[in-house]
Amino acid sequence: QVQLVESGGGLVQAGGSLRLSCAASGRTFNRYCMGWFRQAPGKEREFVAAVRWSGGSTYYTDSVKGRFTISRDAAKNTVWLQMNSLKPEDTAVYYCAAGGPDYRDYVRSLQNEYNYWGQGTQVTVSS
Repeated sequence: QVQLVESGGGLVQAGGSLRLSCAASGRTFNRYCMGWFRQAPGKEREFVAAVRWSGGSTYYTDSVKGRFTISRDAAKNTVWLQMNSLKPEDTAVYYCAAGGPDYRDYVRSLQNEYNYWGQGTQVTVSS
C-alpha cells in the first residue's frame, strides 16, 4: 500500500522559509514523478513543483521559480520542498503526490497524471 506522508508545514512570517518533507513508502518509485501541489482557501488545487525520482529533472510553476527548490533522496525515500522568501499568497494546504511509472524523461505537472496523494500539510504565511 502506497503511503505519502507530508510534514513541515506551519506558520511563518513573510520573507521566511519552511521545508516540507514527503515520506514515501509502499513501492519502488524509481520511474515515478514526485510532485507538490497546493490548494489555497476558495481556490482550486494547483501545481507547484515536481521532480523525477530517477535522474532528478525538475519543473516549477512560474510563481515559485527562484524561491522554491524540490529535491529527493532515494536512500531515504523522501522528497523535500524548500520554500524561501515566502509570501502571503503562498498560504495553502500543500500536497505531495506520486505519478507513474513513466519511462519517458518527462516531468508531470497535471493533477490527473498523479496516482497517489498525501493528506496535506498547512502552510500559513503572515504579512
